[in-house]
Amino acid sequence: MTTETIVDVRELECEGKFSAIFSAFDALEPGDSFILVNLFDPKPLKNQIEIRRGRNFSWEYLENAPGICRIRIGKTGA
Repeated sequence: MTTETIVDVRELECEGKFSAIFSAFDALEPGDSFILVNLFDPKPLKNQIEIRRGRNFSWEYLENAPGICRIRIGKTGA
């Protein structure tokens, strides 16, 4: 069983968040994923991933409540 990496960006500044998230995404092999933890729903991030990396990703909300958002982001293609 593979353990997913947790990328907790709640304490990072905006630019640091993007760097951490894209580094985690780029390190994935197709079929792998990580859990993003943020203070709020980062909806614009989904569009940024698509623009920068294409549509080869999955986006699954695990929790989306005031003060916490957890999303499983996966790489679906090469």
